[in-house]
Amino acid sequence: MARLPRLVAPDQPHHVIQSGIDGLTIFRDDEDHQAFLRFLRDAARQFGLAVHAYVLLPGRVHLLATPRQSDTLGRVMQWVGRQYVPYFNARYGRSGTLWQSRYKATVVESERYFLLCSKYVEALPMLENLVASPEDYRWSSCGHHAGVRSDPLITDHPLFWALGNTPFEREAAYRAVLEQIPTASETRLIDEATRKGWALGSEQFKAGLSRQLSRRVAPAKRGRPRKVSADAPG
Repeated sequence: MARLPRLVAPDQPHHVIQSGIDGLTIFRDDEDHQAFLRFLRDAARQFGLAVHAYVLLPGRVHLLATPRQSDTLGRVMQWVGRQYVPYFNARYGRSGTLWQSRYKATVVESERYFLLCSKYVEALPMLENLVASPEDYRWSSCGHHAGVRSDPLITDHPLFWALGNTPFEREAAYRAVLEQIPTASETRLIDEATRKGWALGSEQFKAGLSRQLSRRVAPAKRGRPRKVSADAPG
C-alpha cells in the first residue's frame, strides 16, 4: 500500500520532530545551536512559517509552528537541512546526512492541544534531565514565553496572547502552565501522533480536517465492517 502524503493543513499549528541519524549529537556547542537557529529564522521568514515554540536537544529538534501554505513546512525543513548539514559536515570533517529519515509532523487542534504541545516542547530539557527548570535551558523558546529573554524567531500564537492583557500577565500565566509537568500519557499521546503522522485533536476536529483536506487524518478502524443480518430491515 502506498504511503499517504504527509498530513499538512495551512494555518493550523503543527508539532514537528527532526532527529539525528543513529543517535548522533547534532548540536555540539553554542555555535552549532546559533547556526541552526539562524538558518531556521531565515527559512521561516522566507517561506512563511510562524514558529511558536521550539527546542534544540542534543540529538533532535522539536518545533510547534503554523505554515502559511501546504508546502511551507516541507520547504522550510528542506532549506534548513541544505544549510545546516553542509555547515555541520564541514565543521566536523564528516559526510552524508544528519537526519534519521524524513521529519515527523502532526496537525494540532489549537483550542485543545496547543498549550499542552508548547509546554511539552519547552519542558523536554527538564524531562530529559538536562536542566532543573525549563527556563534554564538556553536553546528553547521557554525563556521568551517566561519573560527571561526576547526571541526574534518566535511568533506568539493567539492562545498565548489570550493568557493576559500585558506581557507580565501572559508570562506569569505561562509560567503557571509550565509548573504542571506533562503527564506520561500526555507525552505519549503527542509523541505517537507526531511520529505516526496523524492529527492530534478531538473526533470533531479530525472529521472537519478530513473533509477540508479530502483525506484520512487518523488511522482506519481495525476489523471488518459489521455484517448486516439478512432479517434486518432494509
